[in-house]
Amino acid sequence: MAMPLERDEVLQILRETGTLMEGHFLLTSGRHSGQFLLFSQALQFPPVAERLCRAMAEPFREAAVETVIGPAMGGVILAYEVARHLGARAMFAEKAGDGSMALRRGFRLRPGERVLVVEDAVTTGGSVEKVLAVVREAGGVPVGVSVIADRSSGAVDFGVPMHALITLDIPSWLPADCPLCRQGLPLVRPKG
Repeated sequence: MAMPLERDEVLQILRETGTLMEGHFLLTSGRHSGQFLLFSQALQFPPVAERLCRAMAEPFREAAVETVIGPAMGGVILAYEVARHLGARAMFAEKAGDGSMALRRGFRLRPGERVLVVEDAVTTGGSVEKVLAVVREAGGVPVGVSVIADRSSGAVDFGVPMHALITLDIPSWLPADCPLCRQGLPLVRPKG
């Protein structure tokens, strides 16, 4: 059994790799925040990705996971590396034209297939909910959700066990309520 990563170790990785950024950011959810987690910065380093994903896999080692799935693009590396640690296969869901997620590229799930959903960060849980819907529609059985960072402070409930390597209290606001907008700070799309 691998040693779990402690909260301080995860935070150190996020800071050292430039993953944890400060500013005025537009989140995927449409909300604004003064901090942003750009996980591509950490996951570009295979030893860092291996360490984080091993820790993400560990709580689900006894869950008989057959497939690990994440949303494209952020979940592709995570799905692959977590699956490697669980001896499972990896796939990803892609955005469909209507805003939902879909399995493409020949990916299929068997009825009853045990699936772990992975994501880099959860704020509102919207992306994970869409992936869970894809898994269920395809006949899979979600056994859990594993994320690096839970930005919801534990408020999101997916109806399956969720494990986060770190829980962060990073405030976010609707655009109309954003204090950073009122200060006139330029809004940045960190992924764009």
